[in-house]
Amino acid sequence: MPGTAHTPLHYMVGSGIASLSAAAFLIRDAGVEGRHIRIFDDRPRPGGALDGWGDPTWGYLTRGGRMFEPNFVNTFDLLDTIPSADKSGISAGEDIRRFNREVRAASTCRLIAQDTKAGMDHLGLSPAQILALNRLMLTPEGRLAGRSIASWFDRAFFDTNFWIMWSTMFSFQPWHSLAEMRRYMRRFIHLLPGLTRIKGVLRTRYNQYDSLIAPLVDWLAARGVRIETGATVTGAEIVGSAEDRRIAALDLGSGERVPVAPEDRVLLTLGSMTDGATYGSNTAPAPRAPGPCPSWDLWRALARQSPGLGAPETFCGTPERTGWTSFTVTMPRAEFRDHIETLTGNATGTGGLVTIRDSAWLMSFVMFNQPHFRGQAEGSTVFWAYGLRGDRPGDFVARPMREATGDQMIEELCGHLRLSDKRAEWFAGARVLPCHMPFITSQFLPRSPGDRPLPRPAGARNFALMGQYVELPHDTVFTVEYSVRSAREAVHALTGHSAPIPVVRTDRDPAVLLRAARVLWRD
Repeated sequence: MPGTAHTPLHYMVGSGIASLSAAAFLIRDAGVEGRHIRIFDDRPRPGGALDGWGDPTWGYLTRGGRMFEPNFVNTFDLLDTIPSADKSGISAGEDIRRFNREVRAASTCRLIAQDTKAGMDHLGLSPAQILALNRLMLTPEGRLAGRSIASWFDRAFFDTNFWIMWSTMFSFQPWHSLAEMRRYMRRFIHLLPGLTRIKGVLRTRYNQYDSLIAPLVDWLAARGVRIETGATVTGAEIVGSAEDRRIAALDLGSGERVPVAPEDRVLLTLGSMTDGATYGSNTAPAPRAPGPCPSWDLWRALARQSPGLGAPETFCGTPERTGWTSFTVTMPRAEFRDHIETLTGNATGTGGLVTIRDSAWLMSFVMFNQPHFRGQAEGSTVFWAYGLRGDRPGDFVARPMREATGDQMIEELCGHLRLSDKRAEWFAGARVLPCHMPFITSQFLPRSPGDRPLPRPAGARNFALMGQYVELPHDTVFTVEYSVRSAREAVHALTGHSAPIPVVRTDRDPAVLLRAARVLWRD
């Protein structure tokens, strides 16, 4: 009818944790009805990088889990209002806390060298290297633009226990952003005393898809939110000037053109760390050529069309510097799991990432709490591993990890653990699924101001940006909290509701700083 007010519709590009969180904040805090929210994603299922799928026959695959800790205040604020998919009557957030009380974790074996536990108590830092770390924390971020970690520290730093544990825990490389390492040092300095034992890090009951994404998707679906998978957004028409602009339409790969009214709102997830991923098998390596990269294609198109939307090539232009290979193992036998418990001193699920220090691939693996997937066969084991230096030939397999089959990855792992004579028996029937992700650490590349756009760019009237490639001062990428905070920033910018909870600044706590100093200077 003429004069009838248009009810604003809310469109979201991508169905990772950022978009799902934004939809929840819109419903919970801004009073938006779920039926007015439409989410597009090119992938066959929601979840983005927090995925996990498979079955007992084919095997299970996970592309890794993001680190979790109690100071992820926006994430817990969200999950505390989402019912748990595992425990009746409690929230997903409380389920995580309860699980970490039930299964108390502290690694007794963070490093392995020559098939034995390596010393962990001494970080191996020289006085000059400790001073360099302190100087980095005190240097204003603006002075670090475009600089790499390698430009700050001497070469010996990258062979210390500190760097091996730090880099494998967070996936840093020497050529990554010095500014981002500074943020990590300040953001997680309260975890430094537990670095060697991975204390203070929280785990989820199952993989992060089952524990985080599934309950959130169920909650949104129950409220009428439309999540359209297999729907690629190929373009967004931006009209107006740089000082006053809006999105007028979204183009889908199917040929559909979705008109966007001035009152409607669009929230776009920029880029994707798991775009282009390829997969192998026991007998085939993951293909070298990357798969489709629709998230990067869309960001490039947006940046060309309108100013102030960031510089995607800064992050996706050198995949040889941002990728690594992982593999997920599903095995019906228990001997290997039992051996790792004896070797590390940790019951399965109570340890954490174990790095083989003398591995050419710098291979790390983690034995999850079992079952790691809903529906996993009783008595089976699922574990995950990755190599931070997978471009180098292995020590037992004469090819880079990037080119290895699943069986060859197991051969390399067993070689380092002196289990070559047990491999055929212990891994009989195991499903090994390699995965190569060319952009998995792309958010860590050195950057300059403006490379990451603000959640609401200047002049943006009806759209906002989310995800790992927007600028959020003080917070750190490659975390669930960064995506959730970016979503909340976007919702708040467009609606005035759901103001983000500030970053917990433990780097301003004198007691925290004193404890960290004692760890660094410990003999």
